Amino acid sequence: MTAIWAGIDAGRTHHHCVVIDGTAKRLLSRRVANDETELLKLLADVLAVGEEVTWGIDLADGGAALLIDLLLNHGQHTLYIPGRAVSRASEGYRGEGKTDAKDAAIIADQARIRRDLHPLRPGDELVAEIKVHTGYRRDLADDRTRVINRLHNHLTSIFPALDRALDLTNTGPLILLTGYQTPAAIRRTGTRRLETWLRNRKVCGAAELAEKALAAAESQHTSVTGEKPAAQLVHTLAKEVMRLNEQIAETDKLIEARFREHKHAKVIASMPGIGPLLGAEFLAATGGDMTAFESSDRLAGFAGVAPAPRDSGKISGNLHRPRRYSRRLQRVFYTSALVSIRCCDESRRFYDRKRAEGKRHTQAVLSLARRRVNVLWALMRDGRCYEPIPPVTNAA
Repeated sequence: MTAIWAGIDAGRTHHHCVVIDGTAKRLLSRRVANDETELLKLLADVLAVGEEVTWGIDLADGGAALLIDLLLNHGQHTLYIPGRAVSRASEGYRGEGKTDAKDAAIIADQARIRRDLHPLRPGDELVAEIKVHTGYRRDLADDRTRVINRLHNHLTSIFPALDRALDLTNTGPLILLTGYQTPAAIRRTGTRRLETWLRNRKVCGAAELAEKALAAAESQHTSVTGEKPAAQLVHTLAKEVMRLNEQIAETDKLIEARFREHKHAKVIASMPGIGPLLGAEFLAATGGDMTAFESSDRLAGFAGVAPAPRDSGKISGNLHRPRRYSRRLQRVFYTSALVSIRCCDESRRFYDRKRAEGKRHTQAVLSLARRRVNVLWALMRDGRCYEPIPPVTNAA
């Protein structure tokens, strides 16, 4: 069989494909639209060049999703090459110019010579849905953070004392700002009327919140220039944050429902510190298929909780945090490790032991996260739920 390698430099509207043979000679170079008809024509032309094709691509989703599904549906062996790896590899090739054709040729050559690239596999429809919902939730959370920051800026410009007194991540202060934004308005209303207004809107701790607001209002009797338009913006932004909170809550319910449907949901949720949201993030980052990871070490490296060596000359044993890893997956293991310290005695004992060894807080949490990778990988491999280890007691 004639073996060839096809490299795809993927884009949003167009892809560039370069096909090479075993001597790295270019056999085909073409720019194609991100359209099913055009992609099928490319597939047919590449298969006409060689009988055994290995595809390499620098995107695993997004604009390359249609192309990847077409290749996998036609039984094509497809490898994923991260964009960072392509950028670094380009330094070893002749010429300083950068074009789509050159990047595609580098991808094809890397697919030809490397043996450690991750093969892409057909995705699970449920996992794909979870991935979409978790990504949307992250976007909503980012939007909420940006709106809260703008809300802080405008409120500080006209009423800094109230901004210091309120926690804008809670619903009560946001409801207060939809009705009252200036010190004069709060003073005119008074504590009792303000408390009644808050209670009618089902705000928890209405009395305490009303007292805080009035105390802040009593500390400022100056009306700042531009107070009226800024107050209107505070009102609008507070409502926007509340709307985003509702959207996030609805998305959380949807994510939890889809997560519970997955075959590994009980196993993942049995781990202390991992709830439906973190469990869904884990499935979205890994695909929920542990066969893609040869060992727990491979999973730990992908999650960025396994230190990488940096030895040179006489220096050995020098470890550092890896630069290439899934930030999304690292957040899952790090956050769940933090939570497990509070709710799991075994995790707490492990954390305390690492702290007693002289490790800083972050180092101890990362050590715990690394250990939890081993446990979760083994549980999913064996299909069994987590069971806490009872403490060992010495005989009297």
